[in-house]
Amino acid sequence: MKLAVFTKNRSNPAYTAARLGADRAAARLGARTVHYVPVEPDDPAEQSALIEQALAARPDAMVLVPVHPTAVNAAIRKVNAAGIPLVACINRLTEGQCVSFVGSNDYPLAYKLACYLFERLGGEGDVVIVEGPPESVTSIARVRAFREAAAAYPGMRIIGACNGRYLLEPAREAMAGLLAALPRIDAILAANDIMAIGAIAALRAANRRAQLVGVNAIPQAIAAIKRGDMIATADFDAMSMACLAAECAVRHLRGESVPGEIILPVQIVDASNCSAWDQPYEDRACAAWGDVVNKRGKD
Repeated sequence: MKLAVFTKNRSNPAYTAARLGADRAAARLGARTVHYVPVEPDDPAEQSALIEQALAARPDAMVLVPVHPTAVNAAIRKVNAAGIPLVACINRLTEGQCVSFVGSNDYPLAYKLACYLFERLGGEGDVVIVEGPPESVTSIARVRAFREAAAAYPGMRIIGACNGRYLLEPAREAMAGLLAALPRIDAILAANDIMAIGAIAALRAANRRAQLVGVNAIPQAIAAIKRGDMIATADFDAMSMACLAAECAVRHLRGESVPGEIILPVQIVDASNCSAWDQPYEDRACAAWGDVVNKRGKD
């Protein structure tokens, strides 16, 4: 069995982990993966072209992280028309049919993370947000949760926001602009970890300090927590999501029933528990099918 696996870029370590997770599941189940990754990060036209390329190669199934909520829908319709089973991963489809969606709930994870930060601040402070791409469904949900969590704390003030495009260097540059404009920033809510790493670089260059949280629990974030540069991250486990998505695809091809949706729980990672994540992706374990799916009572 051949699985075509589509991720958004090679610049975000979370997608490196996703590719590793898909590879692990495929190897364990006697399948093989072919990876399709845009050279230009998150480019819808390039991902659409890669889907066309994969269709020509006739894979048995596809695992797709769509780079945009609508801009690749025409390509998704072609996958459906070709009769190739499709499993959506991390980002939901807005059009077309998929065997299953494997992901997490972005709003509650971001709300919980923001509340964790606000409690650390004693419910008082000036906070800025580093957002992902404006069209990103994960960023939209996370930023909304950040803002609504702040509204629940009368002493918390969202005083600015910038767009880091879910990438390190754009986040560093955007954060540098906010630091130049705002003499006081007590804390930073970053919608993903790689942008948090960029924000740390901007803080260091400006000789400033702020409490900082992110999302993904990438190894760089764990190192930053150990150094004291970040206080927490949320374990949005892209590696396990892609691993389970690939397993969904193989099980479906074997004629087995799979859930229409698999939602992974999220955990806050801070200095008190980060040792469990303090290892490279190659040494981290993927969530097991039985632990995630069977315990939910679905088949």
